[in-house]
Amino acid sequence: MRFMKESATAPPPLPPAPGAEQYVALDFADSRLTLPAGQSLDLLATPAAAEAWLTAHGLAPEGAGLREVCASRLRDLREHVRALIGARIEGRPAPADALAAVNAALTLAPAARLLTWDPEHGLQREAAHPVTQIVEHALAALAADTADLLTAPDAERLTACGSAPCTRFLLRHGRRHWCSTRCGDRARAARFYARRTGAATT
Repeated sequence: MRFMKESATAPPPLPPAPGAEQYVALDFADSRLTLPAGQSLDLLATPAAAEAWLTAHGLAPEGAGLREVCASRLRDLREHVRALIGARIEGRPAPADALAAVNAALTLAPAARLLTWDPEHGLQREAAHPVTQIVEHALAALAADTADLLTAPDAERLTACGSAPCTRFLLRHGRRHWCSTRCGDRARAARFYARRTGAATT
């Protein structure tokens, strides 16, 4: 189930990394990031922030009223998603605990609307979850998108941003290994500085 965004939310500090508009799981993994000067930012740090992120991505209605336990579950899943993406990029076996967490999230939301009886309306089909379980649907959707990303041909293009200290992931296009223009400029400046200082010491 996807919910329409009803109002604008605060924009992220960086534009989405390449591939994040195609795979919400990639943007989810990148919702914890390191900014220049080593500053860190967590877009799911509080219930309000997590709700804003879900709303902006069509995974929750505005005013859902997420609690800290919901935000914590999202952050936990994110770390497992990051572990799986990192392992895929580095050619390592998928961590067993991360696989278990994503598979558990996949089963949180039913795939079909069940047949129910209502005294006023008779037989009808409806989802087997109350509105208060919105987070389960968000977790299931994010887990499903993670599985799609990691098993699609696009997984071959997964890479980590090549501009330290950035910790974002992206889908590589050509030789580009940066998640944003800002990171690309910083990487080029660092290479130029390294060449210049190296030449000055020889």
